[in-house]
Amino acid sequence: MARCNLRLVQHFILVWVFFIQRDFYSHAFSTIHSSSTAKSQIQLTSSDLDSADVDVSKPMLQNRKISSVQKYARLPVWPVFNGVILFLLSKLLPNSTIAKLEDSFGGRVCPNFFEGMSTSPFIMLVHHKHSFASFDPIRYFQKQLILPEGFPAHPHRGFITLTYCINGGMIHRDSLSIKQTYGAESRHKGNVAQWLVAGAGLLHEEMWDIDHGKDGIFSNQELFQLWVNLPMGSKMESPRLSLLNLEGKQSAEEGVVSIPTVETKDTKTIVLVGQYKDALSDVETFSPMSILHVQMKANSSWKMKLPPSYDTGIIYMRTGSAFLPSESSNDKYEIESHYTANLSPYGENLDVEAGTDGADFMLLVGQNLREPFQAKGSMVMNTAEEINAAYNDYSLGKMGIPWDHNKSDAEWRDHIKNSPSMYRQK
Repeated sequence: MARCNLRLVQHFILVWVFFIQRDFYSHAFSTIHSSSTAKSQIQLTSSDLDSADVDVSKPMLQNRKISSVQKYARLPVWPVFNGVILFLLSKLLPNSTIAKLEDSFGGRVCPNFFEGMSTSPFIMLVHHKHSFASFDPIRYFQKQLILPEGFPAHPHRGFITLTYCINGGMIHRDSLSIKQTYGAESRHKGNVAQWLVAGAGLLHEEMWDIDHGKDGIFSNQELFQLWVNLPMGSKMESPRLSLLNLEGKQSAEEGVVSIPTVETKDTKTIVLVGQYKDALSDVETFSPMSILHVQMKANSSWKMKLPPSYDTGIIYMRTGSAFLPSESSNDKYEIESHYTANLSPYGENLDVEAGTDGADFMLLVGQNLREPFQAKGSMVMNTAEEINAAYNDYSLGKMGIPWDHNKSDAEWRDHIKNSPSMYRQK
C-alpha cells in the first residue's frame, strides 16, 4: 500500500510539473516575443516628447546619480521546477541569497521592459539563467510537446538585438541564409555575442547550444539580450549581423568584429559597444551609445567619464551589489543583485563602489533619440500604421517564411533559397 501511495504521489508531482511548465513556458515566450501587455505597447505623444527634452542650458552636475530603482519579475523557465523553488524560497530568504542560488542552479528569465523616453534608445533587457540536465526526463518530453529549447523562427523589424553570452551559447539561423554559433565556451573561439541589425526585416531562429559531451551532465546557459531602437531614418536599413569577438579576431567576410577589454587590478570592463576610456568597440552603431559589462572586486571603485549627450543611463546588477549617489538622499544607494537602476540625465562622472561581494553589472548609456515609438510583438517602429505595415509585410512573406526548427541545415538552406528576406543586402 505504501508503494502504491508513493507511486500516486510521484504521478501527481509529474502531472503538476507538466502543467506548471506548460503555462510558465508559454507565458515566458509570449512575454519576451509578444508584447501585448501595456508596458510594451508605448505610443508617445508630442507632449511626452517635449517633456523629455533635456535642458541643455542646465549646468552639468559633477556626478551621475540614481533617479529610480526597481526589480522586474523573474519567471520560472528551463527548468521551471528550479524557478518555482526559487520563487518559494524568496518568500523566506534575503534577495542576496536567492540571487546566489539562481546563479548556481538557474531556472529563471527576467525581462526588463524599460519605460518611456527616459530609457531611449534602450527598449528591453532580458536576463536568461538556465540549466539543462542530460538526465531530466521531463525536459525531453516538454521540448517535443510544450516548448522547444530556444526560440523558433520569428520576425523582427525596426531595431537591433544584442545577444551576449556569459555561459553556454546560441545557434542562430535566419532568412538571410546565415548560420552563426556563438557563446562563452572554448568551442565558440571568443565569439561571445551577436549584434543583429533587423532593419527592414528578417526572420531568425535562436536555439540553445547544448552539447552534453562538452558541457557535462549540466549545460549551464546564461545570456543577456538587449533591444536597441534604431533612429527613424535607419529603421528600413538592410538587415545584417556581426559576431563580437573577445580574442581580437576580426573578419569582414565572416562578419566578425573585435571588442576590447580594459583591466585594472580590481576591475574588468568588456566594451561590447561604444567606448570606455581609450578602448573602442568596432561594432556599428546608429546613434551614440556605450554598452559595457563591468566586473569589480569587493570594495573596489570604477569610474567613467560620460559625454554630455549621454542623457540615458541604466545599470542592471547581475551579481553582487554596488553603491552610487542618489538624487533623493545625501547617502549613497545600494543597487542589489537583479535590480535595475535608472540614472539621472545629467552628470559627467559615473562613480561606482562595489559592495562586500563585489559587483558584476551591465551598463547601458547613450543619447536619447527623442522620437515617438511604438512596440508590438517583435516589431519596433514609430507609429501604429508602421507596425501594421510591418506585420502585413511579414504575413506576405517579405521577411521570409518561417521554418521548422527541427530542419537540418541542408533543409533549412533549401527553404531559405525559395523564401528569403527580400530586404537582404544585394
